[in-house]
Amino acid sequence: MTGGPLIVQSDKTLLLETDHPQASACRMAIAPFAELERAPEHIHTYRLTPLGLWNARAAGHDAEAVVDALLTYARFPVPHALLLDVTETMDRYGRLRLEKHPAHGLVLHGLDKAVLTEVSRSRKLTGMLGTAVDDETVIVHASERGRLKQALLKLGWPAEDHAGYVDGESHPIKLSLDDWNLRAYQQEAVDAFWAGGSGVVVLPCGAGKTLVGAAAMAQAATTTLILVTNSVSVHQWRKELVARTSLTEDEIGEYSGERKEIRPITIATYQVMTARSKGAFRHLDLFNARDWGLVVYDEVHLLPAPIFRFSADLQARRRLGLTATLVREDGREADVFSLIGPKRYDAPWRDIEAQGWIAPADCVEVRVTLTQDERMAYAMSEESDRYRAAATMESKYPSVEALVRRHEGEQVLVIGAFLDQLEALSRRLDAPLIQGSTRTAQREELFDEFRSGRLKTLIVSRVGNFSIDLPEAAVAIQVSGSFGSRQEEAQRLGRVLRPKADGRTAHFYTVVSRDTVDTDYAAHRQRFLAEQGYGYTIVDSEDLG
Repeated sequence: MTGGPLIVQSDKTLLLETDHPQASACRMAIAPFAELERAPEHIHTYRLTPLGLWNARAAGHDAEAVVDALLTYARFPVPHALLLDVTETMDRYGRLRLEKHPAHGLVLHGLDKAVLTEVSRSRKLTGMLGTAVDDETVIVHASERGRLKQALLKLGWPAEDHAGYVDGESHPIKLSLDDWNLRAYQQEAVDAFWAGGSGVVVLPCGAGKTLVGAAAMAQAATTTLILVTNSVSVHQWRKELVARTSLTEDEIGEYSGERKEIRPITIATYQVMTARSKGAFRHLDLFNARDWGLVVYDEVHLLPAPIFRFSADLQARRRLGLTATLVREDGREADVFSLIGPKRYDAPWRDIEAQGWIAPADCVEVRVTLTQDERMAYAMSEESDRYRAAATMESKYPSVEALVRRHEGEQVLVIGAFLDQLEALSRRLDAPLIQGSTRTAQREELFDEFRSGRLKTLIVSRVGNFSIDLPEAAVAIQVSGSFGSRQEEAQRLGRVLRPKADGRTAHFYTVVSRDTVDTDYAAHRQRFLAEQGYGYTIVDSEDLG
């Protein structure tokens, strides 16, 4: 075979031949800047986008490195126009800078006078800019820092924010390193975040994102507001901070549906922050309750839309986003870039697996043939109900039972989205079910039993997608999901990637109904697996035995 595995096309699509001996190296080389669009078995399709290139630029990858990766792995000559476009697109990042002026406060400084003139005349910036200081500098209204960055990104001129941050109220925090140390990639992530001041760290589930947050807090030594997905996450963050830092229980407040405590370190849920009463957000005062020096957004890919609006007013505070994937199903990755900050650090899952910090994973799609009655029921269902109908077919149950038998004695997690389906599986497998209405104390009791090995099989609804500490889960079986959500796939795969004490491979199964939209959505979710370098095999349910 001659030539590389990558076909670079003038429309900015990249075709990667997955069977090529250099495919894995190529995928890792283009992952920092190319977005995977389709991942069928033999050819994966990536696309170059301005946001992807700007995120790469912010994370320290320059145009020369991107061009070199394309030229190194290309099978045919790369279109010169595309290489020029990549260079010019990446060069747009930072031609405008937000800075602090000693006399005029917040200003927009143009390294390119023509660009500054161009954007200053845009109606989309009306009300955000003040008078010109000189032909390279324009005053910015302090309250418009976040919205200006959003608007400039949409104009194609993303601004680098060098305006600095307030230190916030000082509060001593130190890491307790008696019996552990930050892993090299965790320290690199903290350093990259701190060098940029604000931004997003992308790490796999199980790779210690909470410890990166704790280390950033220790470096800031300031009051910190931590926003998380649910009350389970609140308790886990509190537990980790008490165990890993000098903080005590009394220094950490919980602001959730259960408690309303404001302390030097306050952990709040997205749900309570976005709760409304008579159309007004009732808990926004929390953002101003202390002179926060750092705001941490856990699972930033799930950030609710109202939090973006609040965050536009927090641009003087350091902001750290933590996530396993920057993919948002609502397409608001640009708002994460503008308001939380660009990607500062991204460790490929397979890199961390190679270092032994997360388990290798075997990903399998099990296709189930429906009965004639089920096929007819699916055909007769309304289009809006078709995914639920396909995802919850009873023909899936024997396959789930067969997989549980195959992994008898191992920690098996069954995950789904529809409660009637999960309740039926709970009865058939004689395994407890955790759902949204399960009391927190009961959840944690079941988690403890599962974690200790006393409970071998646990069934969880969507509450199992996020921030559940199941370090010894060896097998995950997903029976239904949120349509084609790649972010959900990331969380579910992460449930089994904690390293196993005996070095075993983790197993990740998806059970889908053949010849239905269930298969189509599964293919969309599997793009995430391909992005991270995982292959997956397809088997027939009849072969499970």
